[in-house]
Amino acid sequence: MKPPIKPVSKGAEEARQHLPAILAAAAAGRSTIITRHGRAVAAVVPAAELTQRRPASLQALAGTGRGMWGKASTQTIARLRDEWNR
Repeated sequence: MKPPIKPVSKGAEEARQHLPAILAAAAAGRSTIITRHGRAVAAVVPAAELTQRRPASLQALAGTGRGMWGKASTQTIARLRDEWNR
């Protein structure tokens, strides 16, 4: 497995002038971050990178909050709700 390549950063105007090269880099598997006034605003990434990512399933989180509110969760939640009525 190849180590990830650090994305190249280009200013918005430079990116506009070099768009064909940026697209060729994306086709070759390299990402480019586009900045405006030093802040990242967009990224040109290889299309394959987008299709490889899948949203994480929330099933892994099921039941992880169990016991978070104590044994009497109904009372705890009611007490927290009542705090706003003071």
